[in-house]
Amino acid sequence: MKLEDFGYHLPGELIAQTPCDLRDESRMMVVRRKTGDIEFRPFHDLPEFAEKGNVLVINDTKVIPARLIGKKPTGGTVEILLLSRKSEDSKSLETWEVLLRPAKRVRAGARILFNTECEAQVIDRVSEKKWIVSFVTGLTFANFLKKYGRTPLPPYIKRHKNSLESLADIERYQTIYARFPGSVAAPTAGLHFSQNILDTLKKNGVYVVPVTLHVGYGTFLPIETDDVEDHVMEEEFFEITPEAAEVINSAEKVIAVGTTTTRVLESAVDEAGKIKPSSAYTGLFIYPGYRFKRVGSLITNFHLPRSSLYLLVCAFAGKHLTERAYKDAVRNRFRFYSYGDCMLIL
Repeated sequence: MKLEDFGYHLPGELIAQTPCDLRDESRMMVVRRKTGDIEFRPFHDLPEFAEKGNVLVINDTKVIPARLIGKKPTGGTVEILLLSRKSEDSKSLETWEVLLRPAKRVRAGARILFNTECEAQVIDRVSEKKWIVSFVTGLTFANFLKKYGRTPLPPYIKRHKNSLESLADIERYQTIYARFPGSVAAPTAGLHFSQNILDTLKKNGVYVVPVTLHVGYGTFLPIETDDVEDHVMEEEFFEITPEAAEVINSAEKVIAVGTTTTRVLESAVDEAGKIKPSSAYTGLFIYPGYRFKRVGSLITNFHLPRSSLYLLVCAFAGKHLTERAYKDAVRNRFRFYSYGDCMLIL
């Protein structure tokens, strides 16, 4: 399959820069795979589409303030995006794989300063884009991030320094059920959920079950191969507890909230459709032709063209139906990407 066949036209003004005032007031496109029918509903109608005994699976990862702005000793600014922790020698000394910008003049041994007590040292270059950096923080690393870190918004969301929107992002670029820190991007399908929606689902007999996948750089890494099959996903850590696996396996229908949750479930399922308790890394790349073994319905945002996320949706809903749904979304002025509206694919 050629990657160029998975593009679509999106007017720039449809890229959402801010979330809805209320989480569950976003729009939801309901897509029925069997009939090809498409309808538009508000997200707070979601409980109408889940039946008693269904299991809604959410990703309870928490976004860390992974974007750091430091200074070289010469005064130049360096931006750091944390990717994954490599070692933790103490609460105030950690080594991470990171992205650096600008990276052209960075060398191994370079120091990046935050104040007189907190600094980072560049240890080595891993690839064209990635570096290993060691942090000596003078306070716990968690408190260091809380003090100096910023929300790692995708580059298509524009913010001015210290804007009111930036302050709001701390809360809104996080699901209400986020528990375990470790992601550098939000599992955005979950951003639409309010406590009222979750309470209504549970009241109606729908089980809400958490799994964890820490969203890494690979989720938003562009596909750079001409042939879809040649792309290799970066591995991300996931976990499914025995309790979660038991509930999921008892369900006749599983509704996955987001592509990350989908990848967790499909990474931990056997050929008989049973989920195995797991604590592992996955590099599962789902694209058209993949046979889904456990996910019955999918809640997902509208994704970038030619991205691994868009390809997953094409695999689940079918390429032609996905293309038609996206055209309808553009025509009807749906909001796209992380802070945008969503689809419920039945």
